[in-house]
Amino acid sequence: MSAEDPAASRESRAHIRQMLLIGAIASAVGIALALAIDWFPTQASVQGEKIDTLWDVLLIASVPVFVLVETIVLYSAIKFRMRPGEELKDGPPIHGNTRLEIIWTAIPAILLVGLCTYAYVTLTDIEKAQANAMNVRVVGEQFTWTFHYKGEDGKDISSNQLYLPENTPVYFTVQSKDVIHDFWVPAFRMKIDAVPGIDSHLRVTTKAGRGDYPVVCAELCGLGHSTMRQTAHVMSRSDFDAQLQKLAAGPKPAAGGGGGGGGETDGKTLFTEAAQPTACKSCHTLADAGATGTTGPVLDKVVPDLSEAEIKQSIQDPDAKITEGFQPGLMPRYGDSLSDEQVDALVKYLKEVAGS
Repeated sequence: MSAEDPAASRESRAHIRQMLLIGAIASAVGIALALAIDWFPTQASVQGEKIDTLWDVLLIASVPVFVLVETIVLYSAIKFRMRPGEELKDGPPIHGNTRLEIIWTAIPAILLVGLCTYAYVTLTDIEKAQANAMNVRVVGEQFTWTFHYKGEDGKDISSNQLYLPENTPVYFTVQSKDVIHDFWVPAFRMKIDAVPGIDSHLRVTTKAGRGDYPVVCAELCGLGHSTMRQTAHVMSRSDFDAQLQKLAAGPKPAAGGGGGGGGETDGKTLFTEAAQPTACKSCHTLADAGATGTTGPVLDKVVPDLSEAEIKQSIQDPDAKITEGFQPGLMPRYGDSLSDEQVDALVKYLKEVAGS
């Protein structure tokens, strides 16, 4: 009795060749499609280049594995399916192929070790400290980010928009005032948790080129999580220096009356402009400001029924009195970050324009 039927052996090799040919064609098409897809938003950091390259390498390695497995499964299901009349038949008594089992165990192991090594090298490289890095402190709270810089005189300068010079290494210190947040600029491809009581650190080197990129929270942090968005502005060094001086100078004086907030501080500017240390416009609806936020109360409806003292309290200590239908903890305590003059300007502006 022969150890193996020559005809069966030829048929088996023919099946393998067919599967390999189908798998090779499908892998080539799959890799081409995977690399052609624009998976990520605009890239704006040196680290992003290396992360995107790592992603492409992972695609090139994983697509053939996926295609090979699916090809074998589908080919076997079609070619060796049960035919009518074979319901009670048993399969042929075959023995496993030891060499094949060693091969299909060794190849994935080698592939995994290689990919893990490459990923480790990439991670180590992008976290390497850079000389002359600019320090920016990032503070998260429900539901806004505040960015802190050091002025020429050493004083703290804060902004709820992120401003960065192009082609510059930046060292972020990330903090949280309340719950866990996650500081993420998708265009930088880098993110890290902001944990209460712990300083997290992140290194990013901006690329040459100017643009505006979203800053988001990537950790579910409460009802207003989806509104915890600001903008990272990458600009020239001269524009950055000018912006920092503008932030250090504080809000612009009001041009006059008519809902401007009056005095030396413009209430409408505080409410509407992204550069100010508030997030009013992103969370509230107010017709005069063109604000359509839905996280907080509609100010055109609630402000007319409030006294100036009650409006001031809702800004400085918003959890002292909660509007019906809303929960505590949604709004930051701006009494900790705004001066009395700024709060009074906001109160005057809201009282003048709400419901008008």
